Amino acid sequence: MLTGANPACQVLTWHSGCQAGTIGYMRAHAFANGEFYHVFNRGVDKRNIFLEKDDFARFLLGMEVFNTVEPIGSIYEHSFLKKDALGSRDAKSRLVDIVCYCLNPNHYHFTLEQLVDDGVSSYMGRLSGGFAQYFNRKYKRSGALFESRYKSTHVVSNEQLLHTSAYVNLNDRVHGLRRGASVSSWHEYLADSPGGLCKKDVILKQFKNVAEYRDFAESSFVDMQGRKQSSKELRQMLLE
Repeated sequence: MLTGANPACQVLTWHSGCQAGTIGYMRAHAFANGEFYHVFNRGVDKRNIFLEKDDFARFLLGMEVFNTVEPIGSIYEHSFLKKDALGSRDAKSRLVDIVCYCLNPNHYHFTLEQLVDDGVSSYMGRLSGGFAQYFNRKYKRSGALFESRYKSTHVVSNEQLLHTSAYVNLNDRVHGLRRGASVSSWHEYLADSPGGLCKKDVILKQFKNVAEYRDFAESSFVDMQGRKQSSKELRQMLLE
């Protein structure tokens, strides 16, 4: 849980190779262990990056297997390892904790907590690079798949963390996507059971039960929809 800074003081940067830039008034930030970040990106030229259900499945697999301090190589190489070869995946072996995610046809959103130095950068580099290789090989194309490396917002307060979780979990609704057109962690949060990709307790422990979080998230979603027309930052986060 975070305390302190005003949730309006969000920081948005884009990263490309060794350079970083800022958009408008927002300043660059360094990733720090124990801090939370909203990370997002879209396909180059706003193209779709998930064309079939198998593409979603492959990205989700990458989200799991690339989240390890020790590199595993490619997912193809990983397929020859024993099922328990990656160990218990405790906090010492993971790069990040995934708080929530949403994969839409042409873009994705994550809320991540960095666990080790360069955790977010290493994780996103492996995940994006591995998926781009898979996509280009499958669809017989070449060149960049993503518009840039990724963009990120530093989550600087607990209030911001809660609202970011709602925004990411319900991002398909933000875009008015039909059922089945995207994949998100919303179902993990509503299931109220262990397992899945997300460390959801950091959010859910702040509510009496799952139903209370659901009501909060849906109310937050309505508020964000109303604010997005007047907020340059929210429009940027929407990747429109």
